[in-house]
Formats: sequence, C-alpha cells, structure tokens
Amino acid sequence: MRRRRFPVCRQASVSFVGFQFPPEVILLAVRWYLRYGLSYRDLEELLAERGIDVDHVTLFRWVQRFTPVVIDAARPCRHAVGYRWFVDETYVKVAGVWRYVYRAVDQHRQVIDVLVSSRRDTQAAKRFFTAAIGAHGVPGVVTTDRSPALGRAIVEVVPDAAHDTTQYANNRVEADHVRLKARLRPMRGLKQDRTATVVIRGHAFFQNLRRDHYELGVHA
Repeated sequence: MRRRRFPVCRQASVSFVGFQFPPEVILLAVRWYLRYGLSYRDLEELLAERGIDVDHVTLFRWVQRFTPVVIDAARPCRHAVGYRWFVDETYVKVAGVWRYVYRAVDQHRQVIDVLVSSRRDTQAAKRFFTAAIGAHGVPGVVTTDRSPALGRAIVEVVPDAAHDTTQYANNRVEADHVRLKARLRPMRGLKQDRTATVVIRGHAFFQNLRRDHYELGVHA
C-alpha cells in the first residue's frame, strides 16, 4: 500500500546571499548537473545558449556548495522511509582508485542513504547502517545478498530486524545502481572522496524528488 499524501511542505529554504547569480539559475544548474548525463563543460554550454555566462569551474563550486545545503533544507519535507530496506554495495572509481558505494532503497523505491567507502568490509557496513538508522530509524526487514560483511553488520547493528537473503530478492537495489552508474559515466572521473560523496548524495536526492518522496511543491 502506498503511503498517504501530505500537504506541501513550506519549510525548505536556502540562502544565496553574496552570490552574483540569482537562486533560480544556481538551482537550475545544480539540478541539471545531478539529474542528467552532463559534464560541467556540457552544462556551461547549455547555460550559455540561454544567455547565462558562467564557467565550468564555478558550476563545480555551485554543485559542491549547494547540494548538501539543498538536501538539508529539504529534509523536513521528506517522506518517512519504509520498513523494508534493500541494501547492497556497488563500486566507482575516484581518482583512479576503486571505491565502494553502500546504498539502500525501501519498498517504495526511495533511496534511504549512501556511503562512499575505501573498504568493503564489516566496519564499512556498520558505518552505513549506523548512519542510516540514526537518520531514519530501525527497519523491520533488511534484504541483502549473502555478503558475510553485511550479515555480520546486521547482527551487530540491527539485531531485531529480519534478514532476508533469498536469491533475487535484492534485485530492486541492484537495478537502482544502474541509474547511478549511468549518471556518473559522463563525469570522466571523480577526483576526491568528498566531492564524489556530494555528487552521489545529490543524485539520490533528485532521484527521490522525481519519485515523489518529498513534498516540496516542485518537480525535478
């Protein structure tokens, strides 16, 4: 059963004091970059076609500066996550080195949380679950593959949750990884763990916005 609808949230706001460009331009650039398969130079060209002269370095700074701010501002307007979590890790290259991205989605396809880690082990999995539970509460059911590290982390961090490792049960989150990989492909390499985390979290935010998991009165 789908969750009921809520009135449009009016609490989300972001300060743009001190920036040359109007908020509408900055937010449009951030949204386009995180939503579509664009490089910063692609985005610079698209904005120039609309009479907006801003260089790709400034666009990078906007994405890094405003993505976390927008996510935090929209947090009161976010739907509660579901009771069933589908958890898995995928991988991306950052500065030429493989990094693991822990991700979870719920039964409504809401991306619950993400974590970029240099390691794929029990400690990394525990960090992911601890952060996700701190933000969203304890799930009733956690579905994963048969990864021993994920299994140990669930026993230690969420011992009261049912753990489902049925074959193919985790296809929901594995399929969702494909959307993230498709977005990262045109970026021609992420350079730092910190900047990679901002982009991956931002992609999750706009994905959730498109899937109607926020009540902001806007559409991505």
